[in-house]
Amino acid sequence: METQTAPTYRLWGADNIAYGPVELPGLVTWVRQGRMTPDSWVYRDEQRDWVRAKDLTELKAILKPKGGVAQPTGSTHLTPDQLRRIKVFAEMDHAQLTSLLSYLEQITVPQFATLFHKGEAGDAMYSVLEGELRAREMRGGREVTILTLGVGETFGEMALLIEGERTSDIVANAPSKLLKLPARAFVQITREAPALATPFLLAISRMLAHRARVLGGRAAGDATISDAASGIHLQH
Repeated sequence: METQTAPTYRLWGADNIAYGPVELPGLVTWVRQGRMTPDSWVYRDEQRDWVRAKDLTELKAILKPKGGVAQPTGSTHLTPDQLRRIKVFAEMDHAQLTSLLSYLEQITVPQFATLFHKGEAGDAMYSVLEGELRAREMRGGREVTILTLGVGETFGEMALLIEGERTSDIVANAPSKLLKLPARAFVQITREAPALATPFLLAISRMLAHRARVLGGRAAGDATISDAASGIHLQH
C-alpha cells in the first residue's frame, strides 16, 4: 500500500530567496507572519508549477482581498535598519534583514536581573538593542566579569550550533532590550531558507573568530602578568 503524503509548497520571497518545502500549515503561518502576500509566487511541488498565492484555493480564506496581511509577531515595530545596528547582521542586505525579522523575538531584562545562569541549557542567541549586560563567573566566592556586552553585541551564539550548557551567567548592568533568536527558529531558517542561513552563519563564524582572538590575547596577557609576578616573588 502506498503512503500518501501531504502536498508541499515553496515560496519565492521578496528577498529573492526560495523558502520551503513546507506543507499547507507552513504557508498559513507565513501569511500570518506577514511574509507572504496575495501577489507572492508559490511553487506547488506536486503540480510542478508557479502560481500567485491569491490563486491558491487553500489560502483564499485567510488572504485579505487588498493585500493586507498580519504584521510579523516576533519583531513588533523593529525595522531592518534597526537590525543593522547589531554587528552580526551589519553586512546583510535590506531584503535579507526583512526576512530575518520574522524569526526574532524582542525581550526586556530589568536592571540587575539574571538572564540565565552558568550550567543552564543553551536554547537561544541574544543581541543587545538597548542597555548593557555582563558575562560573569564566580571564582573563589568572588565575581569575575568576563565580558561587558553593549548595544550591537551578540552572545549565546553557541546555543545555535551545538547543544550545550551556558558557560557563564549573564546579568543586566542596566535596563536592557534584547533580540532573541531561539535555536528552534534557527533550525527553521536552515530548513526553510538555506540561502538566508548562509550569510548569517558566515557572520557568526567571523564573530566567534574575533571573540576567540580577543579572549586568547587577554588570557596570554594574564599569563604574562602572572609569570612576571612569580619572578618578582622568587627574586625576593
